[in-house]
Amino acid sequence: MKKVIIIEDEKYAYEKLALLLSRIDPNIEIVGWGRTLEEAAVLVKEEPDIDLGFFDIQLSDGVSFKLFELVNIDFPVIFVTAYDQYAIKAFKHNGIDYILKPIQREDLRLSLEKYQQLQRPGKELIATLTNQQYINQNKYKERFTVKVGEYIKMIKTVDIACFYSYDKATFILTQKDRNYVIDYSLDEVYHYLNKALFFKVSRKFIININQIKDIIVYSNSRLKIYVNGDTEDEIIVSREKVNAFKRWING
Repeated sequence: MKKVIIIEDEKYAYEKLALLLSRIDPNIEIVGWGRTLEEAAVLVKEEPDIDLGFFDIQLSDGVSFKLFELVNIDFPVIFVTAYDQYAIKAFKHNGIDYILKPIQREDLRLSLEKYQQLQRPGKELIATLTNQQYINQNKYKERFTVKVGEYIKMIKTVDIACFYSYDKATFILTQKDRNYVIDYSLDEVYHYLNKALFFKVSRKFIININQIKDIIVYSNSRLKIYVNGDTEDEIIVSREKVNAFKRWING
């Protein structure tokens, strides 16, 4: 059994995450739930051999990064939050993945799959993972390489209108309305991008703020986005992400 703790100040969010975990992996045992930094610190101290933690970032009494100053955390963490501006900081605090609310089952499944792939005997995972991710996250990706026939083409990140997923593949759409497939998942791409310039509006789209043509108020309090270049599917900002999106475009 994998021993898991959840740090989350909202009961509904905790219950939803716990239910999804039980459905995805019956070998997961939730051994504790902390709603505040104080409760979380006690839980970490008292519960031995924790395998994995799910941490909300914004708690009622502060951000969960503060917990790393209060107690020794020697297990990997998957951060779960409604705010994407903390992504880089998360990977400096034992983070192996970063899930945006509302939690989708597939996103959670992929995070657990990443955890399984990264596992190593003993606790050496954290030292290896933290050092590697710290290095990776301190430099944004400036270009992507794509294969076009027998040629390798380099595309500057600033020239990309959006990244999108389609038919189990990830694509680049450039400002010149060209599409290229890349060897990354959408979540992997997002970790390499400057969050001041790129925003993941949905499970299917990451958009470049400098490539937005129009923002239109859409049905059910959503927003529709048009970028430089045509996309097969509409780019829709869900109701849950509208406020975060507005904060992002306002700088």
